[in-house]
Amino acid sequence: MATLALTCSLPLQPPSASSQSQSRKLVDTILSTPAQYSSSSSNSYGSLKPIVVNGDPPTFVSAPGRRIVAVGDLHGDLDKARGALETAGVLSSDGQDFWIGGETVLIQLGDILDRGEDELAILSLLKSLDIQAKAHGGAVFQRQKGVIARSILMRPGGPLACELARHGVVLKVDDWLFCHGGLLPHHVAYGLERLNREVSQWMKGPSEADDSPQMPFIATRGYDSIVWNRLYSRDSDLEDYQIEQIQSLLEETLQTVGAKAMVVGHTPQPMGVNCKYDCSIWRIDVGMSSGVLGSSPEVLEIRDNKARALRSTRDWSSELQVADYT
Repeated sequence: MATLALTCSLPLQPPSASSQSQSRKLVDTILSTPAQYSSSSSNSYGSLKPIVVNGDPPTFVSAPGRRIVAVGDLHGDLDKARGALETAGVLSSDGQDFWIGGETVLIQLGDILDRGEDELAILSLLKSLDIQAKAHGGAVFQRQKGVIARSILMRPGGPLACELARHGVVLKVDDWLFCHGGLLPHHVAYGLERLNREVSQWMKGPSEADDSPQMPFIATRGYDSIVWNRLYSRDSDLEDYQIEQIQSLLEETLQTVGAKAMVVGHTPQPMGVNCKYDCSIWRIDVGMSSGVLGSSPEVLEIRDNKARALRSTRDWSSELQVADYT
């Protein structure tokens, strides 16, 4: 499982004794499980060919014949996270948190943290699903986003930072690219495995080999970094020539890495999961968290290289009070 969980830092309220105890249990759960994938590892189950993972953190994945589902930003909302995973057909709806996705490959695009109180619970749930999925021939991957600075646990070198360091900022599964904000030609030229490796090394903190690892600016900082880029998610105030330029950049990026399309999160889409530029970019952050737009969960399903949006049929409006930002 690869996980995107780097995020902007926000001030935390002083925790109560009970919440500290609960958080400690969740942290222990997350950290007590060994890593599931290493460079060039594979797993097989049933009649499908094995999933082959290359890179450390995982960067290139071959998943022949698998159904792929991608989930966007969760922002600390466990109820919506469960709703999204149920909509994706990988989580049981009985509250037992069983993996029911079989050989499905699940990819979560990041922003698990911020704006909600269930961050560690979501990380723990995804870790559990990762273990269960592997036993059934499936897989769970998460992408990294932003800068972790929320507590000592998540500082570079901290326990959770080291756990999250197993997950990169970009992932290619068969013909599809997955990242939080968007990949550009200069990111590809820099090297996808190099980007993932440098982010991972920075999160792990100082080591004997490198006593002062530098934050990889090209991946995590700047308006055109992989995790902050909104170029492919903007629709308003664009002239025709700008649209052509953006499409040209997207086509160049995809062609260079041999991908059919890119899937991104980061920028809430009020109209729901959608595609642009001849469906070579899919935008799947629907702002589902109650701390963002409070939208109903939606996910992207990819079967036989064809993508479609899956929407939750649950009536969330009767359960949530959604803030009106207009």
